Amino acid sequence: MPLRIRRRSNVAVIEIHGVIGNHVKIPDFSRLIDSVAVNPRLKALLLDIDSPGGSATGSEVLHRAIQRVAEDKPVYAYVRGLGASGGYYLACAAAKVYALPTAMVGSIGVIYLRPVIEQLLSKVGVEFSVYKSGEFKDMTGFWRSPTDRESVKFQELIDEIFDNFVKVVAHGRSLEEVAVREIATGEMMTAQRGIGAGLVDVIGDFKDALEAAAEAGGCKPTPRFIRPGRSLGQRIFSRTAMGQQSGGQALLEGLGRMMAGGIYYLEPGHIAGGDFST
Repeated sequence: MPLRIRRRSNVAVIEIHGVIGNHVKIPDFSRLIDSVAVNPRLKALLLDIDSPGGSATGSEVLHRAIQRVAEDKPVYAYVRGLGASGGYYLACAAAKVYALPTAMVGSIGVIYLRPVIEQLLSKVGVEFSVYKSGEFKDMTGFWRSPTDRESVKFQELIDEIFDNFVKVVAHGRSLEEVAVREIATGEMMTAQRGIGAGLVDVIGDFKDALEAAAEAGGCKPTPRFIRPGRSLGQRIFSRTAMGQQSGGQALLEGLGRMMAGGIYYLEPGHIAGGDFST
């Protein structure tokens, strides 16, 4: 009689640590989340969140992937240190949000970055000749400030995306939209205060969240960390870059990437911290 190896059921743990779109690569993490949905041995998903947010589009992609998991399996979120903006956006796909009392949550809002270096170009004697097909075709151009009509267009765009953020929080947290808008000022709050605002369910640590997710999934609280793999080349170059890149270089690179502009669900203190592309 053949010997059967009984494989243990686990709680999948995915760490959302860092800027979404930089440290949290959207294609990689989207595949990780999808793999949890189809793996029968993974009975629940626990999101370990420590993120200031990042790309608005990237946050939406991952949120929808988490929602697909939640259709068949319990999904819980644990905010380790920071669950801000896009980081909190992902937590809204979970059935329950656990957090340390000193963790920070919130920063519900949208920010658009549009670098303007008109004065710098003028000082070095550089001018741009622009030929365009429509009035607003170059409204994101860094070589000039926006017109009043363009500023109105920008604000309409931000308001539309902000409305989507509010709806996601209201639906995910079972709150009225009016209540969400009252706290969606972009401010952050402690998890302890977040309980009163409806943003957090339970004050607890990773073990508490893991045990709750396991109970909901009907399995033992055994975590299985699901992380993106890295090739040998990636590991070697990563170590080399860490050894050579100074803090100043990292800041300059982050500022350089900002020149492309973009729309983010991001706590502003981390704007220059990396690449927010999807």
